[in-house]
Amino acid sequence: MKILGISGTIIGSKTAVLVDTVLKEIKDRYPEIETELLDLRKYHMEFCDGRNPDLYNEDTKKIMKRVIEADFYVIGFPIFNASIPAPLKNIFDLLPPSVFRHKVMGFAANGGTYQHYLVIENQIKPIAGYYRSYVAPSYVYLNNSHFNEQNEIRDEEILKRIEELAEELVVLQKALVRKNEK
Repeated sequence: MKILGISGTIIGSKTAVLVDTVLKEIKDRYPEIETELLDLRKYHMEFCDGRNPDLYNEDTKKIMKRVIEADFYVIGFPIFNASIPAPLKNIFDLLPPSVFRHKVMGFAANGGTYQHYLVIENQIKPIAGYYRSYVAPSYVYLNNSHFNEQNEIRDEEILKRIEELAEELVVLQKALVRKNEK
């Protein structure tokens, strides 16, 4: 069983720290689960333009392959101007909806205000619904005050939410696997 953590931005480091923290929590609790961080800052991803997937550059193909091969996801993103960033949306555009169908998704986001958490409720959850994904009931939202000067998450309440999200993702995925084995 493999969870892919997607840091859905090409700028800043807070989102990758957040997603990696969720993955580490999963790995600590469930060492048998394979975890991988897909940090889009490390790739030169081309934007979707409808061409045959084989014609995209190697980095774009690597991203698509990693997303396709994952069993479930924790998707992280910063919130700019009350919306998800284009690189994350581009991943959704590059892949057919069937890639995400009946797979578990959890969300972790960071933004500049306390109100930006609404993007999770009003934008990303409906996208997951369109894909017919299973969505973890809770999510994690942070703003800049939840990070220290070294970009580490030190807020105890946020760390508790990360633990809860990690647990929900694994419980949902294991239940889905058991259901499909019957």
